Amino acid sequence: MRKFEDMVEFVSGSPQFRIKETTDTTAPLYTYYGQSDLDADLVGMDTNGSDGKQVRTFDKVNTLGQGDIVFSLISGKSTIVGAKHQGYLYTQNYVKLVPGNKVDSNYLVFLLNEDPSIKKQFQMGLQGSQVLKYTLKQVKELELPDLPTIDKQRMIGELYFSQLRLEALRTRVANSETTIVLEKLREASNQ
Repeated sequence: MRKFEDMVEFVSGSPQFRIKETTDTTAPLYTYYGQSDLDADLVGMDTNGSDGKQVRTFDKVNTLGQGDIVFSLISGKSTIVGAKHQGYLYTQNYVKLVPGNKVDSNYLVFLLNEDPSIKKQFQMGLQGSQVLKYTLKQVKELELPDLPTIDKQRMIGELYFSQLRLEALRTRVANSETTIVLEKLREASNQ
């Protein structure tokens, strides 16, 4: 068993309460990365669910780039940042994970989100605590199962993201069909 921290570098988000907001329009404007953005990146679709909370500041803040792996200390989910969220500011509720060359990014997300042994380790860490929030220490100390070859990791990671996207598309289609049917029923009942 290997510790997660031996394979990945961690970059914590900017502490939100320390960011000094300014009204100076020459200051850079940042959009906060939130849970709805993470969910959208996970399925590779724009969910239009972002609350778009923004801040203007001259402070040095941590931002995300396309292809970065981000882990939410609130939801315990991770994803790969999409092009739409390039340059978003991430707070202390998120951690950017920089894997070494022995781990495929997509596979790492799959492992964190779906591996039963990792889920069990997270559950044990949360027992007895009132606030369901993961700690950086917990994430660093995760014990990883033996990793398959890098080629197998790539294959699993790509399949995982394809499956999540397919599921999201099916849900979107089903919701659209329901909306159409309900609209037709409303029209029929008003005639």
